Amino acid sequence: MELLATKCINTPKSKNHANTQTGHAPSRPANLPVTRASPAAAAVSRASPSVTRSSGPARGSATARPTKKKGAINFQIFARSERNIRVVLRDKASTFPPTRPRPRESRGAALVQVQMEAELRARAASPPAKERDTPPPSPAAAAASPAEEDAPLLPGVRRRAMRERFAQRSDSFRREVGRAAAETFLLTRLTLTLLRYLGIGYRWIRQFLALCCYALLLMPGFIQVLYYYFFSRQVHRSVVYGEQPRNRLDLYIPAGTTGLKPVVAFVTGGAWIIGYKGWGALLGRRLAERGILVACIDYRNFPQGTIGDMVEDVSQGISFVCNNIARYGGDPERIYLVGQSAGAHIAACTLVNQAIKECGERDTSDWSVGQLKAYFGISGGYNLLNLVDHFHRRGLYRSVFLSIMEGEESLRKFSPQVLVKDVAVRSAVPLLPHIILLHGTSDCSMPCAESEAFLDALQQRGAKVDMFLYEGKTHTDLFLQDPLRGGRDKMLEEIVATIHKDDPSESTQDLAVPVARRLVPEFMLMLAGRVSPF
Repeated sequence: MELLATKCINTPKSKNHANTQTGHAPSRPANLPVTRASPAAAAVSRASPSVTRSSGPARGSATARPTKKKGAINFQIFARSERNIRVVLRDKASTFPPTRPRPRESRGAALVQVQMEAELRARAASPPAKERDTPPPSPAAAAASPAEEDAPLLPGVRRRAMRERFAQRSDSFRREVGRAAAETFLLTRLTLTLLRYLGIGYRWIRQFLALCCYALLLMPGFIQVLYYYFFSRQVHRSVVYGEQPRNRLDLYIPAGTTGLKPVVAFVTGGAWIIGYKGWGALLGRRLAERGILVACIDYRNFPQGTIGDMVEDVSQGISFVCNNIARYGGDPERIYLVGQSAGAHIAACTLVNQAIKECGERDTSDWSVGQLKAYFGISGGYNLLNLVDHFHRRGLYRSVFLSIMEGEESLRKFSPQVLVKDVAVRSAVPLLPHIILLHGTSDCSMPCAESEAFLDALQQRGAKVDMFLYEGKTHTDLFLQDPLRGGRDKMLEEIVATIHKDDPSESTQDLAVPVARRLVPEFMLMLAGRVSPF
């Protein structure tokens, strides 16, 4: 049974309307048939007492027309059964189409909306103090900041940004792999070239095996230093300072310091053959802990280059440090030069040659000896004429050594002790900075007599020079075993005291540095000292 019931609200005032307000039932027109309403319709009718009841047309007839009075609202009830009633409310004054059921959103869209709302709430809850701590962005970064802020909220932009970051990391990784492959190829080629020079000899083979055992015993400490070297944010590796293949240097930046810091330009050793800037990682770490910026200079080794190339590379490295170290927080007015073993010889040759150039009329260098506050020579050799036979007995054959030094006629040219005695360069000696020589008395690779003879030659020419001898220390004790042993390091204390003597505040800060911890057990250090080839 289909029942149509129409209810009209705000109908014109009439007798029926008055009767409704007074509570009397309105009179029914005589010409309309009586239709019994269903219980559901009757319930709706009783819910609005101010609505006038009227009987609708018979079943199958059209719906009754609504009144044309402005502002009238028709409330039509279509009941196909007593269990299902559909109500439609339509306003004649603002006729709008009936609303359709809202389509059901997909699960993915709902999840995206939830994620967006969660990110908005997290961003609103984040403290603004972090924004004040960050440095002001550059104009380009400020122009791109709106897009970067909206990127996390847009799935497409976020995916695009992730792809770009992944591409950048992939490119960086490919460059690192390519660089490592190129260096490996170069090292292999140079090794084969060096083997042709050395030939088959029991002395250098014995030294090589001893070097392998020595490195194996110190491996616990080397692993920790290598981790610091490759993963510490204080280390800036492979900064280019020249055009040659190995014109690179490593920077060790002090952490949590303000203002310009004193600088140490360090030249590593390696018998002019196996030198590498990474060998200075332990010294760089110890000095950086005491507020000193360290630049470890790499240079071409033999057979990639000879002693002249090495001196040229070190000179370019010192020039880079003097002219650019302020960009990294270093003080260009407080630069110190440090060399160890063969690096001490190369650094001394660089100093003397630069002083001789400055005494001439045609000096085109872009750095001066006067920019260096002091020079520290650790276990160095300064007279090659006395070292040819000594190195031959220890496995560095005469032919190879003379090839490194560009022939026997060049030995005097690259012997600082001989040069400072020359009358022609007498005027260059006063230009040299304060020279400090450090040597162990039990050094078999580079006898301490080398430092003593260099000291005498400099004193005869009026140079400012000091020397510290360490009783019972070998060639590698001062540079490797003692720092790996931890505790107090006498040689390091001498270097730091000289650097900080002009600044009492930094000297006080150095006293607050905790004592270095041990990196290698003592018994392994003792065994390494016995098998050391140096």
